[in-house]
Amino acid sequence: MKKYYITTPIYYVNDKPHIGHAYTTIAADIAARWKKLQGFDVFFLTGTDEHGAKIVQSAQAKGKTPKELCDETSQYFKDAWALLNIDYSGFIRTTDQKHEKTVQLITQKLFDKQLIYKKQYEGLYCVHCEKFLAEKDLDENGCCPDHKKPPVIQSEENYFFKLSDFTEKLISMIEDPKHPQHLEVLPEARRNEILGKLRLGLEDISISRANLQWGIPLPFDATQTVYVWVDALINYISAIGYSDDTNTFEKYWPAEIHLMAKDILWFHSVIWPAILMGAGIPVHKSVYSHGFFTINGEKMSKTIGNIITPKELVDKFGTDASRYLAVSLIPFGPDGDISMQALSHKYNIDLANNLGNLISRTNKMTEKYFEGKIPDCQNFDDILTKKVAAILENGYGQAIESMQFHKAAEIFQQAITLINQQIENDAPWKLAKTDTVKLAQCLFSYFQSTALIAMYIAPFMPALSKKIWTLAGADGDFETVSKKYFADKIIPENGFCPRGNKIGNFGIMFPRIETDKK
Repeated sequence: MKKYYITTPIYYVNDKPHIGHAYTTIAADIAARWKKLQGFDVFFLTGTDEHGAKIVQSAQAKGKTPKELCDETSQYFKDAWALLNIDYSGFIRTTDQKHEKTVQLITQKLFDKQLIYKKQYEGLYCVHCEKFLAEKDLDENGCCPDHKKPPVIQSEENYFFKLSDFTEKLISMIEDPKHPQHLEVLPEARRNEILGKLRLGLEDISISRANLQWGIPLPFDATQTVYVWVDALINYISAIGYSDDTNTFEKYWPAEIHLMAKDILWFHSVIWPAILMGAGIPVHKSVYSHGFFTINGEKMSKTIGNIITPKELVDKFGTDASRYLAVSLIPFGPDGDISMQALSHKYNIDLANNLGNLISRTNKMTEKYFEGKIPDCQNFDDILTKKVAAILENGYGQAIESMQFHKAAEIFQQAITLINQQIENDAPWKLAKTDTVKLAQCLFSYFQSTALIAMYIAPFMPALSKKIWTLAGADGDFETVSKKYFADKIIPENGFCPRGNKIGNFGIMFPRIETDKK
Protein backbone atom coordinates (compact mmCIF):
# COMPACT_ATOMS: atom_id res chain seq x y z
CA MET A 1 0.00 0.00 0.00
CA LYS A 2 1.36 3.43 -0.96
CA LYS A 3 1.75 5.92 1.87
CA TYR A 4 0.94 9.62 2.15
CA TYR A 5 2.20 11.84 4.99
CA ILE A 6 0.71 15.33 5.18
CA THR A 7 1.14 17.96 7.89
CA THR A 8 -0.16 21.31 9.00
CA PRO A 9 2.20 23.61 10.88
CA ILE A 10 1.98 23.22 14.61
CA TYR A 11 0.05 26.22 15.89
CA TYR A 12 1.49 28.57 18.47
CA VAL A 13 -0.45 28.51 21.75
CA ASN A 14 -0.34 32.19 22.61
CA ASP A 15 -3.84 32.58 21.13
CA LYS A 16 -7.00 30.63 20.28
CA PRO A 17 -7.70 29.10 16.83
CA HIS A 18 -9.21 31.30 14.11
CA ILE A 19 -10.24 30.89 10.46
CA GLY A 20 -6.61 31.07 9.28
CA HIS A 21 -5.72 28.02 11.35
CA ALA A 22 -8.93 26.33 10.23
CA TYR A 23 -8.18 26.98 6.55
CA THR A 24 -4.85 25.14 6.62
CA THR A 25 -6.20 22.29 8.74
CA ILE A 26 -9.35 21.72 6.67
CA ALA A 27 -7.21 21.77 3.52
CA ALA A 28 -4.94 19.09 4.94
CA ASP A 29 -7.92 17.03 6.10
CA ILE A 30 -9.53 17.14 2.64
CA ALA A 31 -6.29 16.05 0.97
CA ALA A 32 -5.84 13.26 3.53
CA ARG A 33 -9.41 11.99 3.10
CA TRP A 34 -9.05 12.02 -0.69
CA LYS A 35 -5.85 9.97 -0.50
CA LYS A 36 -7.56 7.46 1.80
CA LEU A 37 -10.30 7.04 -0.81
CA GLN A 38 -7.54 6.26 -3.34
CA GLY A 39 -6.34 3.44 -1.10
CA PHE A 40 -3.30 5.19 0.41
CA ASP A 41 -2.02 4.56 3.92
CA VAL A 42 -2.35 8.12 5.23
CA PHE A 43 -0.80 9.84 8.21
CA PHE A 44 -2.14 13.34 8.84
CA LEU A 45 -0.35 15.35 11.53
CA THR A 46 -1.28 18.56 13.31
CA GLY A 47 -0.50 19.92 16.77
CA THR A 48 0.67 22.83 18.89
CA ASP A 49 3.95 24.69 19.34
CA GLU A 50 4.42 25.37 23.06
CA HIS A 51 7.89 26.72 23.89
CA GLY A 52 9.56 30.12 23.77
CA ALA A 53 9.70 33.53 25.43
CA LYS A 54 6.36 34.61 24.02
CA ILE A 55 4.57 31.79 25.86
CA VAL A 56 6.20 32.83 29.12
CA GLN A 57 5.06 36.43 28.62
CA SER A 58 1.51 35.42 27.66
CA ALA A 59 1.26 33.08 30.64
CA GLN A 60 2.49 35.75 33.06
CA ALA A 61 -0.02 38.24 31.65
CA LYS A 62 -2.82 35.74 32.38
CA GLY A 63 -1.55 34.72 35.81
CA LYS A 64 -0.80 31.17 34.68
CA THR A 65 2.25 28.96 34.44
CA PRO A 66 3.50 28.28 30.90
CA LYS A 67 2.35 24.66 31.18
CA GLU A 68 -1.14 25.71 32.31
CA LEU A 69 -1.44 28.07 29.36
CA CYS A 70 -0.20 25.40 26.95
CA ASP A 71 -2.60 22.76 28.28
CA GLU A 72 -5.53 25.15 28.04
CA THR A 73 -4.84 26.51 24.57
CA SER A 74 -3.80 23.18 23.07
CA GLN A 75 -7.21 21.88 24.12
CA TYR A 76 -8.88 24.81 22.33
CA PHE A 77 -7.27 23.59 19.10
CA LYS A 78 -8.35 20.00 19.71
CA ASP A 79 -11.90 21.18 20.41
CA ALA A 80 -11.93 23.30 17.25
CA TRP A 81 -10.76 20.38 15.11
CA ALA A 82 -13.39 18.11 16.64
CA LEU A 83 -16.01 20.75 15.81
CA LEU A 84 -14.83 20.79 12.18
CA ASN A 85 -14.63 16.97 11.96
CA ILE A 86 -10.86 16.97 11.39
CA ASP A 87 -9.72 13.36 11.19
CA TYR A 88 -6.05 13.70 12.09
CA SER A 89 -3.81 10.68 12.69
CA GLY A 90 -1.63 12.42 15.26
CA PHE A 91 -1.68 15.55 17.40
CA ILE A 92 1.81 16.52 18.53
CA ARG A 93 2.63 18.91 21.36
CA THR A 94 6.19 20.17 21.70
CA THR A 95 5.92 19.55 25.43
CA ASP A 96 5.43 15.83 24.75
CA GLN A 97 8.26 13.73 26.17
CA LYS A 98 8.89 11.92 22.87
CA HIS A 99 9.26 15.27 21.13
CA GLU A 100 11.76 16.60 23.66
CA LYS A 101 13.76 13.37 23.33
CA THR A 102 13.82 13.70 19.53
CA VAL A 103 14.91 17.36 19.65
CA GLN A 104 17.84 16.43 21.85
CA LEU A 105 18.79 13.51 19.59
CA ILE A 106 18.83 15.73 16.50
CA THR A 107 20.74 18.61 18.08
CA GLN A 108 23.30 16.18 19.48
CA LYS A 109 23.75 14.67 16.01
CA LEU A 110 24.36 18.11 14.52
CA PHE A 111 26.80 18.96 17.31
CA ASP A 112 28.69 15.69 16.85
CA LYS A 113 29.04 16.44 13.14
CA GLN A 114 30.53 19.83 14.02
CA LEU A 115 27.61 21.67 12.45
CA ILE A 116 26.94 23.56 15.69
CA TYR A 117 29.34 25.99 17.33
CA LYS A 118 29.20 28.67 20.04
CA LYS A 119 29.74 32.41 19.63
CA GLN A 120 28.71 35.79 21.03
CA TYR A 121 25.91 37.39 19.08
CA GLU A 122 24.17 40.74 19.19
CA GLY A 123 21.20 41.53 17.01
CA LEU A 124 17.70 42.90 16.63
CA TYR A 125 15.21 40.46 18.13
CA CYS A 126 11.43 40.47 17.64
CA VAL A 127 9.87 38.84 20.69
CA HIS A 128 6.59 38.27 18.83
CA CYS A 129 8.28 36.47 15.89
CA GLU A 130 10.79 34.88 18.29
CA LYS A 131 13.55 35.50 15.77
CA PHE A 132 16.42 37.87 14.99
CA LEU A 133 15.85 40.39 12.20
CA ALA A 134 18.34 42.13 9.94
CA GLU A 135 18.09 45.87 9.31
CA LYS A 136 16.86 45.15 5.79
CA ASP A 137 13.98 43.11 7.21
CA LEU A 138 12.49 46.10 9.11
CA ASP A 139 9.81 48.40 7.72
CA GLU A 140 10.31 52.14 7.09
CA ASN A 141 9.60 52.84 10.78
CA GLY A 142 12.28 50.41 11.97
CA CYS A 143 9.64 47.92 13.13
CA CYS A 144 8.98 44.25 12.50
CA PRO A 145 6.86 44.28 9.31
CA ASP A 146 4.49 41.65 10.69
CA HIS A 147 3.95 42.96 14.21
CA LYS A 148 4.61 46.70 13.70
CA LYS A 149 6.72 46.84 16.84
CA PRO A 150 10.40 47.75 17.13
CA PRO A 151 12.75 44.85 17.84
CA VAL A 152 14.92 44.87 20.92
CA ILE A 153 18.70 44.60 20.92
CA GLN A 154 19.78 41.32 22.44
CA SER A 155 23.32 40.20 23.08
CA GLU A 156 24.19 36.78 24.38
CA GLU A 157 26.42 33.79 23.76
CA ASN A 158 24.48 31.24 21.71
CA TYR A 159 25.05 28.12 19.70
CA PHE A 160 24.88 28.50 15.92
CA PHE A 161 23.99 26.07 13.15
CA LYS A 162 26.17 26.16 10.03
CA LEU A 163 23.30 26.93 7.66
CA SER A 164 25.74 28.58 5.26
CA ASP A 165 27.22 25.15 4.48
CA PHE A 166 23.98 24.14 2.75
CA THR A 167 23.44 27.05 0.33
CA GLU A 168 24.39 25.29 -2.90
CA LYS A 169 22.75 22.01 -1.89
CA LEU A 170 19.47 23.78 -1.20
CA ILE A 171 19.53 25.70 -4.47
CA SER A 172 20.14 22.49 -6.40
CA MET A 173 17.43 20.54 -4.54
CA ILE A 174 14.78 23.20 -5.05
CA GLU A 175 15.74 24.24 -8.59
CA ASP A 176 16.34 20.85 -10.21
CA PRO A 177 13.26 18.58 -10.57
CA LYS A 178 15.58 15.66 -11.39
CA HIS A 179 17.58 16.03 -8.17
CA PRO A 180 17.35 12.74 -6.19
CA GLN A 181 16.07 14.71 -3.17
CA HIS A 182 14.14 17.35 -5.10
CA LEU A 183 12.20 19.66 -2.79
CA GLU A 184 9.16 21.16 -4.49
CA VAL A 185 8.36 24.64 -3.12
CA LEU A 186 4.90 25.91 -4.05
CA PRO A 187 3.38 28.08 -5.33
CA GLU A 188 5.89 28.90 -8.07
CA ALA A 189 6.13 32.61 -7.24
CA ARG A 190 7.24 31.82 -3.71
CA ARG A 191 9.69 29.20 -4.92
CA ASN A 192 11.31 31.91 -7.02
CA GLU A 193 11.47 34.19 -3.96
CA ILE A 194 13.18 31.46 -1.93
CA LEU A 195 15.70 30.78 -4.69
CA GLY A 196 16.40 34.49 -5.04
CA LYS A 197 17.23 34.80 -1.35
CA LEU A 198 19.33 31.63 -1.42
CA ARG A 199 21.45 33.00 -4.26
CA LEU A 200 22.34 35.96 -2.05
CA GLY A 201 23.97 33.49 0.31
CA LEU A 202 23.03 32.13 3.72
CA GLU A 203 24.32 33.13 7.13
CA ASP A 204 24.65 30.75 10.05
CA ILE A 205 21.69 30.94 12.45
CA SER A 206 21.35 30.89 16.22
CA ILE A 207 19.75 27.67 17.40
CA SER A 208 19.74 28.29 21.16
CA ARG A 209 18.76 30.80 23.79
CA ALA A 210 20.45 31.46 27.11
CA ASN A 211 18.53 32.16 30.34
CA LEU A 212 15.21 30.87 29.02
CA GLN A 213 13.73 28.15 31.19
CA TRP A 214 10.66 27.37 29.09
CA GLY A 215 12.25 25.27 26.38
CA ILE A 216 14.17 22.08 25.70
CA PRO A 217 17.73 22.07 27.12
CA LEU A 218 20.55 21.42 24.68
CA PRO A 219 21.91 17.94 25.40
CA PHE A 220 25.50 19.20 25.30
CA ASP A 221 24.89 22.41 27.33
CA ALA A 222 21.97 22.43 29.76
CA THR A 223 22.40 26.17 30.37
CA GLN A 224 20.90 26.84 26.92
CA THR A 225 17.54 25.88 25.45
CA VAL A 226 16.83 24.99 21.84
CA TYR A 227 15.58 27.94 19.80
CA VAL A 228 11.80 27.61 19.46
CA TRP A 229 11.82 27.39 15.66
CA VAL A 230 14.33 24.54 15.56
CA ASP A 231 12.36 22.83 18.31
CA ALA A 232 9.10 23.27 16.38
CA LEU A 233 10.33 21.99 13.02
CA ILE A 234 11.50 18.71 14.50
CA ASN A 235 7.88 17.85 15.40
CA TYR A 236 7.36 16.37 11.94
CA ILE A 237 9.65 13.46 12.74
CA SER A 238 9.16 13.23 16.51
CA ALA A 239 5.41 12.70 15.98
CA ILE A 240 5.98 9.60 13.87
CA GLY A 241 8.44 7.98 16.23
CA TYR A 242 11.94 9.02 15.20
CA SER A 243 13.16 8.39 18.74
CA ASP A 244 11.05 5.25 19.26
CA ASP A 245 11.76 1.60 18.60
CA THR A 246 8.76 1.30 16.27
CA ASN A 247 8.92 1.33 12.46
CA THR A 248 6.45 4.22 12.14
CA PHE A 249 9.13 6.69 11.15
CA GLU A 250 10.52 4.45 8.42
CA LYS A 251 6.96 3.77 7.24
CA TYR A 252 5.90 7.38 6.71
CA TRP A 253 9.00 9.57 6.32
CA PRO A 254 9.74 11.54 4.21
CA ALA A 255 6.58 13.63 4.30
CA GLU A 256 4.85 14.13 0.96
CA ILE A 257 3.80 17.67 1.84
CA HIS A 258 4.01 20.31 4.57
CA LEU A 259 1.19 22.90 4.42
CA MET A 260 1.58 26.36 6.02
CA ALA A 261 0.99 30.09 5.67
CA LYS A 262 3.56 32.04 3.67
CA ASP A 263 5.23 33.70 6.67
CA ILE A 264 6.89 30.43 7.70
CA LEU A 265 7.80 29.14 4.24
CA TRP A 266 11.49 30.08 4.70
CA PHE A 267 11.80 27.90 7.80
CA HIS A 268 10.26 24.91 6.00
CA SER A 269 12.04 25.26 2.66
CA VAL A 270 15.51 26.30 3.90
CA ILE A 271 16.18 25.76 7.61
CA TRP A 272 14.26 22.48 8.01
CA PRO A 273 15.79 20.69 5.01
CA ALA A 274 19.26 21.88 6.09
CA ILE A 275 18.72 20.42 9.57
CA LEU A 276 17.57 17.14 8.04
CA MET A 277 20.54 16.94 5.71
CA GLY A 278 22.87 17.77 8.57
CA ALA A 279 21.39 14.96 10.65
CA GLY A 280 21.55 12.48 7.75
CA ILE A 281 17.77 12.25 7.34
CA PRO A 282 15.97 12.34 3.94
CA VAL A 283 14.32 15.66 3.13
CA HIS A 284 10.55 16.07 2.83
CA LYS A 285 9.19 16.10 -0.73
CA SER A 286 7.26 19.38 -0.90
CA VAL A 287 6.08 22.47 0.93
CA TYR A 288 3.03 24.49 -0.08
CA SER A 289 2.25 27.88 1.42
CA HIS A 290 -0.99 29.80 1.26
CA GLY A 291 -1.47 33.54 1.61
CA PHE A 292 -2.76 35.74 4.39
CA PHE A 293 -6.40 36.57 4.98
CA THR A 294 -8.04 39.91 5.48
CA ILE A 295 -11.53 40.13 6.95
CA ASN A 296 -13.69 42.65 5.14
CA GLY A 297 -10.52 44.16 3.72
CA GLU A 298 -8.76 44.54 7.09
CA LYS A 299 -6.02 42.46 8.69
CA MET A 300 -7.35 40.07 11.33
CA SER A 301 -6.90 41.67 14.75
CA LYS A 302 -8.11 41.01 18.28
CA THR A 303 -8.10 44.77 18.83
CA ILE A 304 -10.44 45.39 15.88
CA GLY A 305 -12.46 42.32 16.84
CA ASN A 306 -12.72 40.99 13.27
CA ILE A 307 -11.41 37.47 13.93
CA ILE A 308 -13.67 34.65 12.73
CA THR A 309 -13.44 31.55 14.91
CA PRO A 310 -14.24 27.95 13.92
CA LYS A 311 -17.18 28.00 16.33
CA GLU A 312 -18.65 31.10 14.67
CA LEU A 313 -18.41 29.35 11.30
CA VAL A 314 -20.07 26.17 12.53
CA ASP A 315 -22.78 28.05 14.45
CA LYS A 316 -23.76 29.88 11.25
CA PHE A 317 -23.25 27.27 8.53
CA GLY A 318 -22.90 23.88 10.22
CA THR A 319 -19.80 21.69 10.20
CA ASP A 320 -19.80 20.33 6.66
CA ALA A 321 -20.78 23.59 5.01
CA SER A 322 -18.09 25.42 7.01
CA ARG A 323 -15.45 23.01 5.75
CA TYR A 324 -16.57 23.49 2.16
CA LEU A 325 -16.83 27.26 2.35
CA ALA A 326 -13.52 27.83 4.16
CA VAL A 327 -11.43 26.31 1.37
CA SER A 328 -13.55 26.99 -1.73
CA LEU A 329 -14.08 30.75 -1.38
CA ILE A 330 -10.49 31.72 -2.28
CA PRO A 331 -7.63 29.80 -3.95
CA PHE A 332 -4.98 28.10 -1.85
CA GLY A 333 -1.84 30.16 -2.45
CA PRO A 334 -2.48 33.88 -2.91
CA ASP A 335 -3.74 36.33 -0.31
CA GLY A 336 -7.50 36.68 -0.07
CA ASP A 337 -10.32 38.51 1.64
CA ILE A 338 -13.03 36.74 3.62
CA SER A 339 -16.28 38.05 5.04
CA MET A 340 -19.33 36.45 6.55
CA GLN A 341 -21.35 38.03 3.75
CA ALA A 342 -19.16 36.45 1.05
CA LEU A 343 -19.33 33.08 2.82
CA SER A 344 -23.12 33.35 3.13
CA HIS A 345 -23.45 34.28 -0.54
CA LYS A 346 -21.43 31.24 -1.63
CA TYR A 347 -23.36 29.04 0.79
CA ASN A 348 -26.66 30.10 -0.83
CA ILE A 349 -25.42 29.66 -4.41
CA ASP A 350 -23.44 26.42 -4.12
CA LEU A 351 -25.18 24.61 -1.30
CA ALA A 352 -28.73 25.89 -0.83
CA ASN A 353 -29.53 26.64 -4.49
CA ASN A 354 -27.52 23.93 -6.25
CA LEU A 355 -26.85 20.84 -4.11
CA GLY A 356 -29.72 21.48 -1.72
CA ASN A 357 -32.16 22.07 -4.56
CA LEU A 358 -31.12 18.84 -6.28
CA ILE A 359 -31.67 16.80 -3.14
CA SER A 360 -34.97 18.47 -2.25
CA ARG A 361 -36.64 18.11 -5.64
CA THR A 362 -35.60 14.48 -6.26
CA ASN A 363 -36.78 13.56 -2.76
CA LYS A 364 -40.18 15.21 -3.23
CA MET A 365 -40.76 13.77 -6.70
CA THR A 366 -39.90 10.24 -5.58
CA GLU A 367 -42.26 10.54 -2.61
CA LYS A 368 -45.00 11.89 -4.86
CA TYR A 369 -44.71 9.56 -7.85
CA PHE A 370 -43.13 6.34 -6.53
CA GLU A 371 -44.12 6.07 -2.85
CA GLY A 372 -40.60 7.03 -1.74
CA LYS A 373 -38.86 4.14 -3.54
CA ILE A 374 -36.18 4.04 -6.23
CA PRO A 375 -38.18 3.50 -9.45
CA ASP A 376 -38.10 0.15 -11.21
CA CYS A 377 -36.94 0.62 -14.82
CA GLN A 378 -35.50 -2.26 -16.85
CA ASN A 379 -33.07 -2.26 -19.81
CA PHE A 380 -32.14 1.37 -19.21
CA ASP A 381 -28.82 2.95 -20.15
CA ASP A 382 -28.13 5.61 -17.51
CA ILE A 383 -26.48 8.26 -19.69
CA LEU A 384 -26.80 11.02 -17.07
CA THR A 385 -24.71 9.25 -14.43
CA LYS A 386 -22.03 8.54 -17.04
CA LYS A 387 -21.94 12.24 -17.97
CA VAL A 388 -21.64 13.20 -14.30
CA ALA A 389 -18.82 10.70 -13.86
CA ALA A 390 -17.01 12.16 -16.88
CA ILE A 391 -17.13 15.66 -15.38
CA LEU A 392 -15.90 14.51 -11.98
CA GLU A 393 -13.11 12.36 -13.40
CA ASN A 394 -11.77 15.26 -15.44
CA GLY A 395 -9.57 17.12 -13.00
CA TYR A 396 -11.32 16.80 -9.64
CA GLY A 397 -8.71 14.55 -8.03
CA GLN A 398 -5.83 16.46 -9.59
CA ALA A 399 -7.25 19.70 -8.20
CA ILE A 400 -7.30 18.32 -4.64
CA GLU A 401 -3.81 16.87 -4.93
CA SER A 402 -2.47 20.20 -6.16
CA MET A 403 -4.23 21.96 -3.26
CA GLN A 404 -6.56 23.81 -5.64
CA PHE A 405 -9.68 23.14 -3.58
CA HIS A 406 -11.66 25.94 -5.21
CA LYS A 407 -11.20 24.20 -8.58
CA ALA A 408 -12.32 20.86 -7.17
CA ALA A 409 -15.40 22.60 -5.76
CA GLU A 410 -16.10 24.19 -9.14
CA ILE A 411 -15.93 20.77 -10.83
CA PHE A 412 -18.46 19.09 -8.56
CA GLN A 413 -20.70 22.15 -8.74
CA GLN A 414 -20.64 21.71 -12.54
CA ALA A 415 -21.71 18.09 -12.07
CA ILE A 416 -24.55 19.09 -9.76
CA THR A 417 -25.63 21.82 -12.18
CA LEU A 418 -25.75 19.25 -14.99
CA ILE A 419 -28.20 17.11 -13.02
CA ASN A 420 -30.36 20.12 -12.16
CA GLN A 421 -30.37 21.18 -15.82
CA GLN A 422 -31.34 17.66 -16.86
CA ILE A 423 -34.26 17.76 -14.44
CA GLU A 424 -35.44 21.00 -16.04
CA ASN A 425 -35.10 19.47 -19.51
CA ASP A 426 -36.88 16.27 -18.52
CA ALA A 427 -39.70 18.09 -16.68
CA PRO A 428 -40.71 15.03 -14.60
CA TRP A 429 -43.84 16.85 -13.43
CA LYS A 430 -45.04 16.70 -17.05
CA LEU A 431 -43.88 13.14 -17.63
CA ALA A 432 -46.02 12.07 -14.67
CA LYS A 433 -49.03 12.83 -16.89
CA THR A 434 -47.70 11.53 -20.22
CA ASP A 435 -44.91 8.94 -19.88
CA THR A 436 -44.51 7.10 -16.59
CA VAL A 437 -41.85 4.76 -18.04
CA LYS A 438 -39.57 7.66 -18.88
CA LEU A 439 -40.44 9.28 -15.54
CA ALA A 440 -39.14 6.19 -13.74
CA GLN A 441 -35.95 6.23 -15.82
CA CYS A 442 -35.36 9.90 -15.05
CA LEU A 443 -35.80 9.55 -11.28
CA PHE A 444 -33.66 6.43 -11.27
CA SER A 445 -30.80 8.28 -12.97
CA TYR A 446 -31.12 11.31 -10.68
CA PHE A 447 -30.51 9.12 -7.65
CA GLN A 448 -27.59 7.22 -9.20
CA SER A 449 -25.83 10.44 -10.17
CA THR A 450 -26.55 11.97 -6.75
CA ALA A 451 -24.98 8.93 -5.06
CA LEU A 452 -21.92 9.44 -7.26
CA ILE A 453 -21.80 13.11 -6.21
CA ALA A 454 -21.92 12.00 -2.57
CA MET A 455 -18.75 9.93 -3.01
CA TYR A 456 -16.86 12.80 -4.56
CA ILE A 457 -17.86 15.44 -2.01
CA ALA A 458 -16.90 13.18 0.91
CA PRO A 459 -13.47 14.79 1.48
CA PHE A 460 -15.11 18.22 1.77
CA MET A 461 -18.31 17.23 3.56
CA PRO A 462 -17.75 13.80 5.12
CA ALA A 463 -20.81 13.60 7.37
CA LEU A 464 -23.22 15.02 4.81
CA SER A 465 -21.98 12.74 2.04
CA LYS A 466 -22.74 9.64 4.13
CA LYS A 467 -26.16 11.06 4.98
CA ILE A 468 -26.96 11.64 1.31
CA TRP A 469 -25.76 8.13 0.46
CA THR A 470 -28.01 6.54 3.07
CA LEU A 471 -31.09 8.66 2.40
CA ALA A 472 -30.75 8.14 -1.37
CA GLY A 473 -31.25 4.41 -0.86
CA ALA A 474 -27.71 3.46 -1.86
CA ASP A 475 -26.48 -0.01 -1.02
CA GLY A 476 -23.37 -1.02 0.91
CA ASP A 477 -20.98 0.62 3.33
CA PHE A 478 -20.26 4.10 2.00
CA GLU A 479 -16.48 4.05 2.42
CA THR A 480 -16.09 0.50 1.09
CA VAL A 481 -18.16 1.19 -2.03
CA SER A 482 -16.39 4.54 -2.55
CA LYS A 483 -12.91 2.98 -2.41
CA LYS A 484 -13.99 0.27 -4.86
CA TYR A 485 -15.41 2.84 -7.25
CA PHE A 486 -12.31 5.04 -7.13
CA ALA A 487 -10.13 1.97 -7.71
CA ASP A 488 -11.87 0.85 -10.92
CA LYS A 489 -14.21 3.76 -11.87
CA ILE A 490 -16.97 1.29 -12.79
CA ILE A 491 -20.60 2.24 -12.16
CA PRO A 492 -22.49 -0.88 -11.00
CA GLU A 493 -24.79 -2.34 -13.66
CA ASN A 494 -27.83 -1.77 -11.45
CA GLY A 495 -26.60 1.56 -10.12
CA PHE A 496 -25.59 2.55 -6.63
CA CYS A 497 -29.23 2.83 -5.49
CA PRO A 498 -31.02 -0.43 -6.37
CA ARG A 499 -34.57 -0.39 -7.71
CA GLY A 500 -37.19 -0.66 -5.01
CA ASN A 501 -34.97 0.64 -2.19
CA LYS A 502 -36.72 3.02 0.14
CA ILE A 503 -35.33 6.53 0.32
CA GLY A 504 -35.24 8.61 3.49
CA ASN A 505 -36.60 12.05 4.25
CA PHE A 506 -33.83 14.47 3.33
CA GLY A 507 -35.55 17.51 4.80
CA ILE A 508 -33.96 20.90 4.13
CA MET A 509 -30.23 20.21 4.24
CA PHE A 510 -29.15 23.77 3.51
CA PRO A 511 -31.65 26.37 4.72
CA ARG A 512 -31.08 29.63 2.86
CA ILE A 513 -29.29 32.38 4.78
CA GLU A 514 -30.49 35.95 4.58
CA THR A 515 -27.73 38.29 3.41
CA ASP A 516 -27.47 42.06 3.02
CA LYS A 517 -29.08 43.12 -0.23
CA LYS A 518 -26.34 45.62 -1.09
